Amino acid sequence: MSTAVAYPHIEKPAGESARLARVKRVRVAQLVMDYLAYGWSPEEMCRQHPYLTIAEAHAAMLYYWDHPDEIQEEIRQEEALYAEDVKRGHQSPFFQRMKAKEVC
Repeated sequence: MSTAVAYPHIEKPAGESARLARVKRVRVAQLVMDYLAYGWSPEEMCRQHPYLTIAEAHAAMLYYWDHPDEIQEEIRQEEALYAEDVKRGHQSPFFQRMKAKEVC
């Protein structure tokens, strides 16, 4: 018998990425990347992203641990897009502005 699991702070529209319900521009995969890259706990995520509540951070990590293949695939796709942009020499508008100011 399967039990439906609710993630009250996460929404997953059909065909879209799982994201925070309150701050829709923040995807679960983005928070998971913080966890994987920096080892941030949900508490540290909240310190680094002040708009984030502790409940949202924990919900995002719970969603990841319940759906690791889905989130890992999303991260792989994002990394592939980034690699393709680098290969083509594409630079973000922010990077271009900073380079023009000789900041980097």
